[in-house]
Order: sequence, then structure tokens, then C-alpha cells
Amino acid sequence: MLKTANLGFPRIGANRELKKAVESYWKKTSSLTDLQNTASEIKAKNWQAQKAAGIASIPSNDFSFYDQTLDTLALFGAVPDRFKFAGENVDLDLYFAMARGNQNLGAQRDGIDVTAMEMTKWFDTNYHYIVAEFKKTQQFKISSSKIFDEYLEAKKLGIETRPVVLGPVSFLLLGKAVDGSNRLDLLDNLLVAYSDLFKKLQEIGVKDVQIDEPFLVTDLSAEEIQAYLKAFPQIKQAAGSIKLHLATYFESLGKNAALAFDLGTSSVHVDLVRGSEQFEEVLNLTKPDQSLSLGLVDGRNIWINNFENSISLAKKAVEKLGKDRVVIAPSCSLLHTPVDLAAESELDAELKSWLSFATQKLSEIAVIAKAADGKSSEVQAALDANKTAIAARKTSNRINNAEVQKRVAAINEDLMKRKSGFAARKKIQSAHIDLPLLPTTTIGSFPQTKEVRKYRADFKAGKLSADDYEKFLQEETVRTIRFQEEIGLDVLVHGEFERNDMVEYFGEQLEGFFFTKNGWVQSYGSRCVKPPVIFGDVSRPSAMTVKWAEFAQSKTKKIMKGMLTGPITILQWSFVRDDQPRKTTALQIAFAIRDEVCDLEKAGIKIIQIDEAALREGLPISRAKWADYLKWSVEAFRISASGVEDRTQVHTHMCYSEFNDIIQAIADMDADVISIETSRSQMELLNAFVNFKYPNEIGPGVYDIHSPRVPTSKEMEDLLKKALDVLKPEQIWVNPDCGLKTRDWPETKAALQLMVDATKAVRAEIQ
Repeated sequence: MLKTANLGFPRIGANRELKKAVESYWKKTSSLTDLQNTASEIKAKNWQAQKAAGIASIPSNDFSFYDQTLDTLALFGAVPDRFKFAGENVDLDLYFAMARGNQNLGAQRDGIDVTAMEMTKWFDTNYHYIVAEFKKTQQFKISSSKIFDEYLEAKKLGIETRPVVLGPVSFLLLGKAVDGSNRLDLLDNLLVAYSDLFKKLQEIGVKDVQIDEPFLVTDLSAEEIQAYLKAFPQIKQAAGSIKLHLATYFESLGKNAALAFDLGTSSVHVDLVRGSEQFEEVLNLTKPDQSLSLGLVDGRNIWINNFENSISLAKKAVEKLGKDRVVIAPSCSLLHTPVDLAAESELDAELKSWLSFATQKLSEIAVIAKAADGKSSEVQAALDANKTAIAARKTSNRINNAEVQKRVAAINEDLMKRKSGFAARKKIQSAHIDLPLLPTTTIGSFPQTKEVRKYRADFKAGKLSADDYEKFLQEETVRTIRFQEEIGLDVLVHGEFERNDMVEYFGEQLEGFFFTKNGWVQSYGSRCVKPPVIFGDVSRPSAMTVKWAEFAQSKTKKIMKGMLTGPITILQWSFVRDDQPRKTTALQIAFAIRDEVCDLEKAGIKIIQIDEAALREGLPISRAKWADYLKWSVEAFRISASGVEDRTQVHTHMCYSEFNDIIQAIADMDADVISIETSRSQMELLNAFVNFKYPNEIGPGVYDIHSPRVPTSKEMEDLLKKALDVLKPEQIWVNPDCGLKTRDWPETKAALQLMVDATKAVRAEIQ
């Protein structure tokens, strides 16, 4: 039989067991032993499921308590000085402190008060990773036994695994130099640590290792290419008898194709879902002593595989290379897909027949391998069911909406323009919206407490009447409005207690979406999201947020923001249909949001925020594809925002991003105000706007909401002053980094009060 492999499996557990266990440990309601036991149960189930599905190369070290990049930092002891690492073992409390910050936690890290490390998106996914902080004098030393422990843990279960390790060049390029030095100058020291790693792996009997080098699909500089040519011969020598399997994903290798196959690894994995155009080239580049791993099953979406197409490619590879040198695999780690479709007992049969989650994708890999190996008769039932489902989806009348398609076809320039330019709008808005210098606000959501979640669950389960649920939501909303008034915020939000998720809430009210019950995927740490599924043409049957915006505004004399999620973010944070261009789907969503924006304005809402947290995330990895993506993504935002009068102020928000890459596109969006996450980078991310001379208004986040740590007023004053050093006072808004949904009320109240105090102190200095 053809060889099969998997690059990684979801680590959250089928019922988000890891999330619950980690958060319980953070709250000190369970022990370290409890947490480790839960982790061991998840790993064992994952390994056994892959073995049962017929996967030959099963990964280990793909599990993580928080993030695989943070795991690599721990492995090599690359801990920033502020965490006071003694240089021996990175324990779990230090590990979590690096990810979340730490403040007065008693025995955990001795009560050290430290800020968290920066976090940003993993390439063009909605997964976040922890950004390494390198310096010129950085040293690397094996400081965690996790990779060894997990291999031996699987071995005890009778399962031989292939440990996964992030490659040295990608590891350095994913980090940042905090002292202005060159990250790649650290390669020599890092390679010594990698050599030690492989020696230890040999000692415990490891036979194969998967080395992830995702940067090989990016536009590499000459220096970066040389780093690869330098690193891999040394790694190969250190690996000894261990076979190295190079994994690339998310895009074609492009100009780096020959380089990837010249690195001397036993196999090379290529993504043929997002990079199908590279198939013929990589077949020809595969060396006589190498195997080619074909990423044929989509590791980032939930639609069933087209067996006919995949088997055809696999057979071509076998014809060229022979059975012994072809491996069938997913396009990337299955981390980005939900665990098991079997949990979706309430999904209708037709829709369910079109879907495949991580567990089902393992079976798809096995079916493709058997069919391409000439054993179709053994999997004929699966092949027939797949063919029927593919045909049914193509012809389903649930997918197409002629009116929606007509509206998109009629797009013109006028639909994408506000009536006046920003300078003219600003004067009109200043008269219409009376605000002080450095206006304070929040990004939208307030804490979704256990009580809020319980009321929602009870309502959905029929245990609570609609009237009682609405009364509860109204009380929470009014309580939140009063709190904001009491501390002196200038522009208020209603708290979004009626919303389960910033994308799911809208998807539930739009045509063309459906929802899973348990389709959770990891976003960062213990944060899991359940993406909507876009399966058909998108439209808005009725208003989605106007009722709550009107209610909230009626309870205060202060300005209440209307809160919406933008078309690109809804697109990026959903599982999107793969039977039409993403651009078309984005424009359909844009019209739905435009209708909502116009209705909010008619309801008297003066400020409307259209969050585009994922705009940068959607940027293609290949620079050659950037211009086209940025053009249609900006068009989508402008369609959504341009139906209102000049007096209505449009805000947007973006999450952790490298803004230099897209600053012109951000300017082209022409939002009146943009809020961005800048606190973890100490306002470093603001530089893109300063260097560009961004003309509109900006709300640089002054405290990190992804950490439970409450910053001091002075810290926020200092960050605000950094912003004032480079921006005009009349340009600046003051806000947290992001929404407050995941935080608790005590820390939220404390942090926001300090934020307002800091703003008042700075105002007093500059007025």
C-alpha cells in the first residue's frame, strides 16, 4: 500500500477538554497533575485514532498546552530576561507566563509582575502564535523535555510516532530582534542546540522527524536562502540515522522549489490544495533517494475531498516515482479543522454528506492511498458515496440566489465611495459628534461571564423563555452602560451580551450560512472558535443589530457605537465554500453589512464600527497575489461602509498584524477611525502609520486584553505618550487592544478605570 502520513492533529480534544483543563489550572481549581492527565488522555486518543485510520506516519509533539512556537521557545530556552529564567528547565508556570503575562500569582513564578510576549497570526490563518524576542547575545540550550517525553509516551502505547519540530530558519524568521540585530546571525548558535536535540532523539530511538519549514513558501531573500543551505547539511549530519521529512504548506514552493529538494531530506511535503500548480514541477524535482509527500486532503477547510481528482494526482505521482516514494497526506496540520464530524448529530443529512472534519480526513487519506494503489475494490463504498455527494452539492438549489448574484454583478465605483473625503467629513463629524481630546472607548464586547453563557445555553435548550432571556440581556446591557458612564468613558458600547461570537452571531442571521454544534478549532491558547460554514450565496433577510443598538442608545445620553463585523473578517473566520472565488463571497457579505450600516444610521446611531480584524490575515503568502487580494478586500469594506452620510463616523478595528505590508490598503479603506493592537509591541506597530503619514484617526491599544494582567496607570500613560510623540493629539483615540469578551469583570473594571485615569492625566499635560 502507498505510504500515508499526517502532519498534525487538533489538540483541544473532541469536547474542548484541554481548554477546560488549562483554564481550571489557571484559576487554581485543579492541579498540575490533573492538567497533565487530561493532556495525556487527549494525546492517547489522537494517536490511537490515527493508527486505527491506517496512518503510517503519526506525529508526536504536535500537541501543545498553548502554542507550538512557544513550545519551541521553551525547548531551546529562548526566554526573555524579564521572566527571570534560571537557565535550566522551562516549567509550565513559566511557559504560561510567557504567553499570558503574570501578576501577583503567589507561588506561580514567585509573584513576578511581567507582561506577556507578543502574539500574531500564523501566516494567513486565524491561529495565533507567540513571537520570539531575540537579541544579539541570545543563547540556546535544551530546556524542555516535552518532545522526548511525548515520543516515549506514544511508544508505551505501542505507537511509533514521527516527532514534529519547527525548523531553525522558520523559527528565527517567526521571531523578532528586540535590539535591532539580525535574527539570522543567531543561526550558528541555534544549530548547536538543534544538533543536541537530534542527538537526544537518536538516544531514545526516534527513527523519523518531521521538520516544518513553512517559510519555504514565502518570498525568500538571498540571505534567507543561504541560511537554509547552511542549516540543513548540519542538521542532516546531526540527525545521523534519523530520517528527516521536510514539511511545507499553505502555498506553492514557487521559486524555492529546487531549494527545498536540494536540502537533502528523505522526503519533501508539498501543499497541493493551495498550491496545485506546483505538482508537475515537484514531481520532476524529487531526487532518486527522496519521497514526495502529496498534500491532497485540505487541512484548512471542512469540505469533503474530491476523490476522483486526488486519486488521479496520486496515480500520476506513482507512475513517475513508484509506490515506495509517494506519500499521501493532508495539505497541512489538521489543527485548523474541527475534531470529529460524528459529533454533529443535529446537522441535516445533505449538508453533513458534504463535510469532513479532522477524523474523517484521516479516512480520506487512507481511501486515496488504497485507490491509487490499485485497491479501489476495498474502498468502493467510500468512492461511490463521495461521487454522489460531490454531484449533489454541485446541483443543489440551496446554494444559488439570483438576486444576490445580480447585485454583485452591478457593482460600480459610486458604491465604494463616501460622499466627501476624510478632511471634509472630519469637520462635519466634529460638529455632529461632540467629543473631548483623546476620546476614550472600548473595542466592543464586555466579559461573557459564566452567567451569560448559562442563560444563553438555557435559552437555546428551551429551559428559559424568550422574554426572560431578553430581560436578562437588557439588565446586563444597562449595567454595562452604567459602569462605562461611571468611569467616564466617552463613547460607549452595549457589551454584545446577545452575541455568542463576533462572526457566528451574524452568520446565524444571514442566508447562505449553516452552523455546527461542536465544530471548534483553536484560535490561541485556550481560546477556541466555532466558525460558521458559508455554503451558498449570502444575503441579509432582516436587520441584525439595530434593535440592541437602539435599546442601548435609549439608556444613555452618551454616544453609543453600533458594532458590526466586516466582510473580510466574516470570510476569514468562516469555513468558506470552495466552489466559487473567495472574492465573490466577500462581496456578497459586503452588501449584507452595507444594508445593516444604513439601517443603523437611520436608527440614529452616530458612530458605527465595522471590525476588519482579519484583513491582514487574509493576505496571500505569495506577494504576487497581494495586489489582487487587497483590491477586492478594500472594495468589500468600502461597499459595506459607504452608504451613509458624511456626519456618520465609521470605525474599524484590526488585530495583531504587520501593518507595513498593507498600510496603503488601510488608507484606501478610508475609515474615519481605526483601532489597532499595539500594547504588546510597545507601540512598535504604530510605526507603519507614522511612516506612511496616515491622515485619519487612530486608536492604538494601550493595554493587552489577551492577558489577565492589569497594567498600571503609568504604563498606559507611557504608551499614550509614545503615541503622542509621533501623532497629533486630535488624531488619537484611547482604547484597549481588542474586545473584552474573554476577560473577567474585576480585571476589566480595574483596567478600564486605570485607562480613563491615564487618559485624563495625559490630557491635563497637553491641554
